[in-house]
Amino acid sequence: MSAISSDEVARVAALARVALSPQEVERLAGELDAVASSFARVTSVVTPDLPATSHPVPLTNVLRPDEPGPVLDVEELLAGAPAAEDSMFLVPQILGEESAS
Repeated sequence: MSAISSDEVARVAALARVALSPQEVERLAGELDAVASSFARVTSVVTPDLPATSHPVPLTNVLRPDEPGPVLDVEELLAGAPAAEDSMFLVPQILGEESAS
């Protein structure tokens, strides 16, 4: 016997004001029954000694330790820049110099 009948699907669709054709009602009844059966199978294997989990595979942090490494010299960095001034990159001004006061 089906856990979810076509009558139940039609009743819930009517309550939700969703128009379903008779073919859609039959199809959804079968699909929802398959979902309910799958949940029933999963529930049958749950035991008190089985811990709950949110993921089937244990997850571990994959980040490496944050360790400082070799750094580039300021002159070496600025050598590839189109323009530099006072040990900084020089870029074109894109905002006006109006004050916000």
